[in-house]
Amino acid sequence: MSLTLFIGNKNYSSWSLRPWLALKLARIPFEEVLIPLYQAASRQDILRHSPTGKVPALKIDDTVIWDSLAICEWAAEQAPDAQLWPLDPLARAVARSVSAEMHSGFVGLRSALPMNIRRATPPRNLTPAAQEDINRVTALWRDCRKRFGLGGPFLFGNPTIADAMFAPVVTRFTSYLVDVDDDSRAYMAAVLALPPMVEWIEAGKREPWIIEDSEAA
Repeated sequence: MSLTLFIGNKNYSSWSLRPWLALKLARIPFEEVLIPLYQAASRQDILRHSPTGKVPALKIDDTVIWDSLAICEWAAEQAPDAQLWPLDPLARAVARSVSAEMHSGFVGLRSALPMNIRRATPPRNLTPAAQEDINRVTALWRDCRKRFGLGGPFLFGNPTIADAMFAPVVTRFTSYLVDVDDDSRAYMAAVLALPPMVEWIEAGKREPWIIEDSEAA
């Protein structure tokens, strides 16, 4: 089986990080092809591999999966021993719920704090919508760790798809120096310490592409 994951810039592409991290956590080997975003030919180049003209997209032999959460689900099915979803049915349902909420929500957070791993400027003034989303995210983290964390540092014990879905938020909170509670800081530290996250962040910092508005934000 031949696997190729098409992704965008590691510094900027939050959606690319999610399935990339899930595949790494599942220890599923894949080839990585990075297509720089926000270039004149970006959409045309992506359309050669993804029917939506967006990344990520996972090509499995002659079949393409073009949605982040769908790629994560596929990885969970291929590597059940990795436990990318919790084994307990109730915990698994909650993990899917928080992952789906991240997949479709938090527009205020996304708009106010675009992903930018290299960002090193002072904190940004938050909009009410962004602060509301931040409050919701940290409440989710605290609740999942308390109810299902099994005493570990992650949301549901071992690292799962839920952690992969929130990993870009962790980078955002770090880059923009968002003020969070101690429990959230501990969770963020655990995510950032994952070897695949270290690999992704270091690669993002080395990328040559710069989006001026994002870098200055």
